[in-house]
Amino acid sequence: MRKITFLLIAIFLLNMTKTSAQQDANRECTIKYNLFKGDFQSKKYDEAFTNWLFLMDNCKDLSVNIYKYGATLAEDVKKDPVLAKRVYEQRLQYFPTKNPAKVHSDYATFLSKNKLVSDDEIFAILEKGYSIDPTKMGVKNLYRYFQGVTDRNKDTNPQKVFDTYDDVLENVTLKLEGYAKKLIPLSDSTRVLGKREKSLKRAYTINSRALGTVEGNLDAIISEIATCERLVPLYQRDFEINKSNAVWLKRSVSRMFNKGCQSEPLFEVLVRAYAEASPSPEAYAFLASVLEGKNDLNGASEMRQKSFDLETDPIKKAKIKLKFAQAAKGRGQLSKARSLAREAIKFNSNYGKAYLFIAKLYQTSVNKCGKNEFEKRMVYVAALNKARKAASVDPSISGIAKKYIRNYTANAPSKKVIFTAGVTPGSSFQIKCWIGETVKVPLK
Repeated sequence: MRKITFLLIAIFLLNMTKTSAQQDANRECTIKYNLFKGDFQSKKYDEAFTNWLFLMDNCKDLSVNIYKYGATLAEDVKKDPVLAKRVYEQRLQYFPTKNPAKVHSDYATFLSKNKLVSDDEIFAILEKGYSIDPTKMGVKNLYRYFQGVTDRNKDTNPQKVFDTYDDVLENVTLKLEGYAKKLIPLSDSTRVLGKREKSLKRAYTINSRALGTVEGNLDAIISEIATCERLVPLYQRDFEINKSNAVWLKRSVSRMFNKGCQSEPLFEVLVRAYAEASPSPEAYAFLASVLEGKNDLNGASEMRQKSFDLETDPIKKAKIKLKFAQAAKGRGQLSKARSLAREAIKFNSNYGKAYLFIAKLYQTSVNKCGKNEFEKRMVYVAALNKARKAASVDPSISGIAKKYIRNYTANAPSKKVIFTAGVTPGSSFQIKCWIGETVKVPLK
């Protein structure tokens, strides 16, 4: 009995010792953490570094801030790639649910920048981050991930490339729509913005511009693969098993529309199936363009009305209007196309794509709306004004708009052309034919 009592007392004392040691360790971790955090926030990085190393070795799951702040110490202060790699690895191990998609994205960027692993290993990290939440990934990494998918599948499995493109583009579009809604009230010239509002406007503008660049790069990659010659047999093959799949139909219709494949008989088949599977604003908008192309104006008008009755989001209403404008342009109805683009702008005053669409309409009419060199070049001035407006109101397409601005500027009338025409620089000039717009003669 005495032996049992003695054994129980020994176990009790041992557990007390362990508990006390653990409490001491926890207390030391807390003290070290508070010192580290205070020094880091005061930018006393050398002092913070010593305590941080202790935390990395002994208090790995105490706080995610060990890794948030530690990444700065390792990458920016100490510039130690090996140590920084350890920061990412431990964070993913001990805090796997703390914004993991962004962490994977940042980790891939770090590894790529420092050339620490192979492209395949970087792609695997991006793939994991994308599978968790693509909306939390960095803008450049969305593009890098899609490029990786394309390189690995464009010849063997183009459908996977198309599906990934749609996934990525839909996430980019969601982000862009969110920023567009936030920018509209901040772009009101009658408002005086406070310091915080100015800061938010700048952040939304930068992010929109970056996302717009990604959107353009994605289109550049997919345009090499997604041709009408490739899309039609692919969608014909898969239509039967997907004719009730609203997501597949929406993506197929959108891609054929964007690639100018509306004249293909399959396009109408897909559109009608889409409208049946998903009686949505976008589906009815596509159906309206099909009916209008068949000269069923009453049917087109009915579908258009359905589309707008169902849609309540002004940003999306603007997109639907621009689709109508694009369809009208495809039928050679340039004046109607411009009217529809202007209606799109009424729903979203910052809709740069609509302004740029009008600029390109003008560009196509240079030879039609000018009898001589001066008049033709003045059409470029009208296009230039719209392209400049697009760049000024919509940061997401400013990069693309600037390319058109450079082109239109180069084609505007020179001093010699203006002098030969006997026109005064700075005076008003009305462009003839369907454009009928008054613009200023350049001063150059």
